[in-house]
Amino acid sequence: MSAKEPTWTDERLERLKSGFAAGLTCREIADDIGVSRNAVIGKLSRLHLTREKGDGPPRPPRKEAAKGRRRGSVPRLQYQMLKALYAKPPAALEAPIDTGHACSLLELSEQRCRWPISSPGEKDFCFCGNTPVDGLPYCPGHTRLAYRPGSRQNRRVG
Repeated sequence: MSAKEPTWTDERLERLKSGFAAGLTCREIADDIGVSRNAVIGKLSRLHLTREKGDGPPRPPRKEAAKGRRRGSVPRLQYQMLKALYAKPPAALEAPIDTGHACSLLELSEQRCRWPISSPGEKDFCFCGNTPVDGLPYCPGHTRLAYRPGSRQNRRVG
């Protein structure tokens, strides 16, 4: 097809209309005519050809999600853990953070709080090292500091 030849010739329009009347999908019509699916959708719209919800053969059902209970997403689980953490009485929120388990970068693991103490490069730089909250990188005390309720980044939009 040359650049000056129109996309919608009389033959293509007839094939479009007959495919539409036969209940073919826009993809099937496009493949038959040799144009893009979007070109078919646009032309059908310009010709004011629409299908009612009940017209045509019923579509095959979509694949259903795997049966059974799916595991919650990590952000949702973290939200639930933080919600439980902040549900404690205010006195627990003010409890001091134990610093007796400090560790170096080489000693750091998933079973230790990863909150940095001091500044990197300083002689006294280390990590908290306390036992973290399940699923989070910090101990309860540092989790309260990292995930403050009502802070701008933690507000839920909805």
